[in-house]
Amino acid sequence: MKAPATPGHAAIASTDDAEPERTGAAELFRAHAGFVAGFLTRMGASNVDVDDLTQEVFLVAHRRGGYVAGPARPTTWLAEIALRVLSTHRRTKRRKPEKMAGDELDAMISDRAAADDQVSARRALARVQRCLEGLDEEHRAVFVLFELEGEPCSAIAAALGIPVGTVYSRLHHARKKFTDAWGGGTP
Repeated sequence: MKAPATPGHAAIASTDDAEPERTGAAELFRAHAGFVAGFLTRMGASNVDVDDLTQEVFLVAHRRGGYVAGPARPTTWLAEIALRVLSTHRRTKRRKPEKMAGDELDAMISDRAAADDQVSARRALARVQRCLEGLDEEHRAVFVLFELEGEPCSAIAAALGIPVGTVYSRLHHARKKFTDAWGGGTP
């Protein structure tokens, strides 16, 4: 709806008329399914559950009507959904525990690599995962999004609904804990 023009003032278009730019769940899936699966894995989801959890993230995105362009990037918006889906999944698992599958990191290593490279890569990934598991979920999410996924702090803050200063604080503490775990020989 346009406001009537008054002498000396141009007509101003109301922002209520503009439909926000949305990206549907199918397009989000094609563009970001790999990101979501990797994020869930780094957040501690088992390889057995990653596919189902990834699918659930995009179902939630669909129910929310897709991504609306704003301060959060699509990846950080999806990461926020993934955190909630993973949290719900963990609560459900605690109520109904199941036997864990074999080595969770095997699927992350290429079958084409030489045997000694596979062993070395598997050990390195296992060490990184142990260091990540030493972080609480809030710190791990910020650390993974910033350090491993390259998301800017402002987008992380917008997606998680926290101040940018809190993102910086969590990132600082997460880096320190991760570095201590990595260098301290604990992993």
